[in-house]
Amino acid sequence: MYQLNTTRHFRTLFLSDIHLGSKAAQAELLIDFLRVHDAEKIYLVGDIVDGWRLKRSWHWPQSHNDVVQKLLRKARRGTEIIYIPGNHDEFLRDFTGRHFGGIEVKLTDIHETADGRRFLVMHGDEFDVVVRNARLIAYLGDWAYDAAIAINLVFNAIRRRFGFGYWSFSSWAKLKVKNAVSFIGAFEEALAGEAARHECDGVICGHIHHAEIAERAGLLYVNTGDWVESCSAIAERHDGTLELLRWTRATSSEPLNDAAPKLVVASEPVAAAEAA
Repeated sequence: MYQLNTTRHFRTLFLSDIHLGSKAAQAELLIDFLRVHDAEKIYLVGDIVDGWRLKRSWHWPQSHNDVVQKLLRKARRGTEIIYIPGNHDEFLRDFTGRHFGGIEVKLTDIHETADGRRFLVMHGDEFDVVVRNARLIAYLGDWAYDAAIAINLVFNAIRRRFGFGYWSFSSWAKLKVKNAVSFIGAFEEALAGEAARHECDGVICGHIHHAEIAERAGLLYVNTGDWVESCSAIAERHDGTLELLRWTRATSSEPLNDAAPKLVVASEPVAAAEAA
């Protein structure tokens, strides 16, 4: 079990789908994660700010501002930060090549790991047919996702009262629906194909809120997950190994205080040869 009083240093961190501006964003957890995880480079792989929800109704609590300030502080201290916009923060695609407080905006990027592998880094919505060709359907799907998250909040409040840990209804529902499972598989294959066209060894993306490191068509498919449900990130160690980090609240019923750790992290190190 990993405790809060230990700082972990990585070569690269990949974060996506934070959805700042959404009530479902787990900003407090992300702040704690960033407090004890450091890296030479950080990729923000899209949907960091949720422009769709902010257009519908403004929601920007202090914790969301704290996330932005935490990232800017890391940039000032020398961390290279690259922001690759997604579909929810697509307005930033008009600022490709610009720097904001030391954070550079790019449409995509090629990241080379310490062991010499090349990874295409992109959000992934470019390969979501619904988002590209049927924006109204995408907005309706976004509304349905909000509803599922609302169910999550109520359901998990009840689970906590009985001493159970967090369980994602929306993730379970997506994986139980046959069409959703087919979509995830098609999405993964499409992203792997795009990496091959760029002569890369793999792809690192976000968008579908399904964290994974797996082999697809002979290439490594890496999805960062999200900070709404899974609270996950991808880390590159200094030897080039990729690791899936999951950051969750401890299930202890003891009151939280400064002396007691309130978070734990489970790590799943995966090298290219180990992925399946």
